[in-house]
Amino acid sequence: MFSSRRSQNEKQKSLQQRFLFVLGIVFFLLYFVLGMMIIFWDELPLSLSHNRRIALGVLLIGYSFLRFIRLIQKNKSNDE
Repeated sequence: MFSSRRSQNEKQKSLQQRFLFVLGIVFFLLYFVLGMMIIFWDELPLSLSHNRRIALGVLLIGYSFLRFIRLIQKNKSNDE
């Protein structure tokens, strides 16, 4: 039981890998929040119709989830 914990701890990520993972999470949250802002914040200074605002917001949210999925897949491949 303790030997399996030790082997997992010995395979820690490098500082660069951890930094890039955290940066990827930050950009996922940034795109997600920006998409939500475009959809729901009416006073946002964008001269777009309501339908185009929703389309742009959904596009940004979809892109954020695409980045998140790629980040998780890359993280799993680096762990192996």
